[in-house]
Amino acid sequence: MPRPPFLDLYCSEGGASAGYAQAGFEVEGVDIDPKVAKRYPFSFTRMDAIEYVSRYGHRYAAIGASPPCQGYSVTAHSLTPAQLARHPRLIGRTRDALRKVGVPYVIENVVGAPLLNPVLLCGSMFGIEATDVDGSKVRLERHRLFESNVPIHAPGSCNHDKSIPVAGIYGGGVSRRGGSGVRGGYTPIKAVRADLLGVHRMSQLGLSEAIPPAYTKWLGGILMGHLER
Repeated sequence: MPRPPFLDLYCSEGGASAGYAQAGFEVEGVDIDPKVAKRYPFSFTRMDAIEYVSRYGHRYAAIGASPPCQGYSVTAHSLTPAQLARHPRLIGRTRDALRKVGVPYVIENVVGAPLLNPVLLCGSMFGIEATDVDGSKVRLERHRLFESNVPIHAPGSCNHDKSIPVAGIYGGGVSRRGGSGVRGGYTPIKAVRADLLGVHRMSQLGLSEAIPPAYTKWLGGILMGHLER
């Protein structure tokens, strides 16, 4: 059977796309950033996401969208007007465009973003761990919110096991455990961060912004079940 076509808006380097592909979709990505093209692993179109979905969204069985999160993050208050202008708040416009298309969709963003009745996913729900350079285990939390126009749910509750250190995947962390950095958390070397996410082709910025594929594989399975019904 052919794989249902899936559109990933604001796809960046393809973390979410990888999970939807693992769930069984034929994924295509759209992003306005020209640097994405050389790292994105699926069919790619450089275009404004809202313009694209408004024109072509009806071609797809389901759609995912990850509008820029910087304007909704806990650090948004520290951004200058110029920085905010580079990171517009697009959740409302994206939702309106998706509703007009009328196919199942999932919108992702950070905790604090104005999503409607969102489901929170955490790395601990999927047992996401990796081996650090010293041979010890580190784990991923990376809380993200997901809104959908079809029923979705988490696989369980968070299990923040304090016996295993949390590893962050972002800039501004520290490279040694127990230290303090801009973001306050421990950040392992790039190879370990890639192991945690399960993707190894991304830039450091791509890893920092990526949705863990385990999250979207889970959600993609729910969407598949919805489409089959």
